[in-house]
Amino acid sequence: MPTLILELLLGMKTSLRLLVLIGTLLSVAAVAAERPKVGLVLSGGGAKGAAHVGVLKMLEANNIPVDYVAGTSIGAYVGGLYALGYSATEIETIMMNEDWSKGYSDTIPRQAMSYRDKQQRDQYNIPLNLGIRGGEVQSPSGVLLGQTMSQLYRNTTDLVREFNSFNELSIPYRAVATDLETSLPVVISSGSLVEAMQASATVPGALQPAEIDGKLLVDGGIANNMPVDVVKAMGADVVIAVDIGSPLVKKDQLNGTIAVLNQLSTMLTNASTERQKALLTKDDILIRPAIDKLSTTDFADMPKALEAGVTAAVQHTARLSQLAVSQEEYRAYVQQKRDASRDWLDNLERPVTRIVLNNQSKVSDSLLDDILDIEVGDRVTKQQLNESIARLYSLNKFERVSAEFQDTDEGRVLTVTTKAKSWGPNYFQFGFNWEDDFSLDSAVTLDAALTMTDLTENGGEWRNEVKMGFEKLLGTEFYQPLDRDQQFYARARYQYEIKSWDLFDANKLYFELDRKSHRIDLGLGYNYVKQGRIELGLTGESGVVSNEAFFEDLKFNTYGAYFKFGYDTLDSISFPTSGNRFTLNIYLRNEEYEEGEFKTDPEHSLQIEADWKGVVSVGNHSFVGKASYSTVDKDGNFTLYVSDLGGFLNLSGYHKNSIAGAQKVFGAFIYQYDLGRDALGMKDFPLYLGASLEAGNVWGLDEHVMFNDLIYSSSLFLGTDTQLGPAALGFGFSDNGENAVYLFIGKNF
Repeated sequence: MPTLILELLLGMKTSLRLLVLIGTLLSVAAVAAERPKVGLVLSGGGAKGAAHVGVLKMLEANNIPVDYVAGTSIGAYVGGLYALGYSATEIETIMMNEDWSKGYSDTIPRQAMSYRDKQQRDQYNIPLNLGIRGGEVQSPSGVLLGQTMSQLYRNTTDLVREFNSFNELSIPYRAVATDLETSLPVVISSGSLVEAMQASATVPGALQPAEIDGKLLVDGGIANNMPVDVVKAMGADVVIAVDIGSPLVKKDQLNGTIAVLNQLSTMLTNASTERQKALLTKDDILIRPAIDKLSTTDFADMPKALEAGVTAAVQHTARLSQLAVSQEEYRAYVQQKRDASRDWLDNLERPVTRIVLNNQSKVSDSLLDDILDIEVGDRVTKQQLNESIARLYSLNKFERVSAEFQDTDEGRVLTVTTKAKSWGPNYFQFGFNWEDDFSLDSAVTLDAALTMTDLTENGGEWRNEVKMGFEKLLGTEFYQPLDRDQQFYARARYQYEIKSWDLFDANKLYFELDRKSHRIDLGLGYNYVKQGRIELGLTGESGVVSNEAFFEDLKFNTYGAYFKFGYDTLDSISFPTSGNRFTLNIYLRNEEYEEGEFKTDPEHSLQIEADWKGVVSVGNHSFVGKASYSTVDKDGNFTLYVSDLGGFLNLSGYHKNSIAGAQKVFGAFIYQYDLGRDALGMKDFPLYLGASLEAGNVWGLDEHVMFNDLIYSSSLFLGTDTQLGPAALGFGFSDNGENAVYLFIGKNF
């Protein structure tokens, strides 16, 4: 009996709570039915979009509910977050703490790339995306692909599911984009919230167009920058429209191509805004924050824009107050929004019941699945998904990698889409280097390559290379992965190279040495980790060495086997702030030489080369170590396989590659101080002030390595990493009086 009474009491208590909840909802519904439905329209305007947040803060402070929201570009982003259920203060925190500058680069971080891709990035340092297909040169449809921007949006929206209708959000929502084919506005009312936001803000030419439902979509500001008509069609009785568009600039400011293009863009967006303003009635409210002097691209101005939004909304307090509800009614409205958001927020912690790979490339599904590293049953976190997407994108095979969730009764379905590069499958690559020591050498080298990819089932590649200028080379290489996961590979390479050295002998007499050679390598390799590889192979080389001091050219033929080991996690090849790089090369050769009537018998040689570079950073301070060792053990008393020293941070004070020998020892300690990424006024370029202490020397084949022979040198330099690779100006000096000035842009390794 006591148990029965307890159950009855508990049942009555639950029923009472249910009745109170129903009563509250009916009360809210009744109030909503009595008051006019408020539609919020947020226009586009880039970084000035923080003004929208200021307006939202004023609406919340004055108990003004929003029933519908529609936005364009940054307005679609802010409106989407508000429709998800975020408060104005939460949106402010998100926007002020996010590093928006990251969205302006889709470059894969060097440390995330495979060992082979790192080598190619260092060699071909011009970030130009060009390809060839069907005999025609292809390029992306935008300077940026939008991968990083998509990640920024995903970070702020969490892992919400796709929606059958954006009416399911806490506030019914619409994003407006422009159909690139027809120039007509497109109202996005369902699907992925991230894709809707990004499509609405995709600046044509700057960002790759978004494809939704078969349409190529770009920034909605072109067709409808302030979608008053959209929110009215949703059912709004009263519209609050926030206009953050830019004014046209004066003639004296139209002094460049970019300025003219910006003016044309402003004309289009302002024209569409004016058409929408004409739809506003006397009952509607137009808020125009005083942000004309702020930039659409400088996100450092967002705090000013937010305050301008607050100020502008305060100026309309009298009219806005007519839309206010009581404190109790507003609390019920906020609770209703929270209850609506529980529908998808509660699903974020549910396990994944199925994973779908929408693989729009020739990369094997098994490789993608291994790299994704998400299993059925996992409760996927935002960090975990971002790391998985970053790993897939770092394969350097895709223009976009995205992920979406669908919620079902059984659990969450994760769909991962990988889209192959649209400008492939054959790609051009270009490299550049210019250096001057203001004394002996001023050299320019240009590199170009055409790589044909996906030639075999496992992803075979054929690369053809040319190098012109100070260094000259023609090469062709076929790279064949031997398994679907591309761990094992075979490689065949031929190259013809012309190489010159400007050398000084012990008496500081200068002479030039020229070497022309044909070389073939056949190798089998194993990518034991993403950052490293091991390769065994056969090599053969034939050529001639000439110099004015030689009576006749020296001909040579060598052949043998090699072993190569490499590991590389450096974040920059020239000015690293993290990581290590180690290489070990071992060659077993037979060497034959012929000069006139004189010809040597085959002589056995063993060459060992080892190089290491590592860095540890503390704040803006980086401490870099370098070490290099090479030696040749040979039957005879002559070999062409020598190592050289001289040049920037390679025995500074000496001219580049000006001393050479069969044996080499070198070590350096380098200090770099990051002066800050704003030091040059360009946020993407860090500026380093550095100094080095170096020691090393070379010895002949029959000489003993004596540490008493070490040459000591130092350098001072300013350097930066640019889109064209590293650039530096430095001065080096040695303990024996040698000194040199170095200036280079591009490759220097």
